[in-house]
Amino acid sequence: MTDRTARRTRSTSESTVEVEVNLDGTGRSDIDTTVPFFDHMLTAFAKHSLTDLTVRATGDTHIDAHHTVEDISIVLGHAIREALGDKAGISRYGDALVPLDEALAQAVVDISGRPFLVHEGEPAGFEFHLIGGHFTGSLVRHVFEAITFNAGLTVHVRVIGGRDPHHIAEAEFKAFARAFRQAKAHDPLVDGIPSTKGAL
Repeated sequence: MTDRTARRTRSTSESTVEVEVNLDGTGRSDIDTTVPFFDHMLTAFAKHSLTDLTVRATGDTHIDAHHTVEDISIVLGHAIREALGDKAGISRYGDALVPLDEALAQAVVDISGRPFLVHEGEPAGFEFHLIGGHFTGSLVRHVFEAITFNAGLTVHVRVIGGRDPHHIAEAEFKAFARAFRQAKAHDPLVDGIPSTKGAL
């Protein structure tokens, strides 16, 4: 079985990002984005998707966390796409329903090669909440957009309920992680690429 690993970097006038992934890891992570709440979310993603993940980033967070978070998510998407390789033998689909206290989120992932995101259900005003002092609620959707489009995934994320912004965001990231874990997993019953087209 080929190693499903990748290392990608990106440097702009707004940020410098280095990401390493191992899709067949155990969930180990070494994260330093300079945005503490995003560190927390990426650590949760690694742990619950069983993806070893290293992220090192610096950026113009004195202006806003937006540029740094966006660029990390772009690079993470690129790394995931590279590590997936030709996608032979994977399950392809994953679905997870994850609670965090009063919050409940569902994520469905298709490693389709066709980028598409449906993201719904966050309560009115969620996008304006400042979580952890640096991370606005609007960035949650933006992270999923950047990962989805750069990794070539079809992703549906739905918030079913919740009150606390931290809990809602974390439930979304954990649901995405669990669904991705299922989708990327090797399925011994799959022979070749799981698509009638012969390619994903």
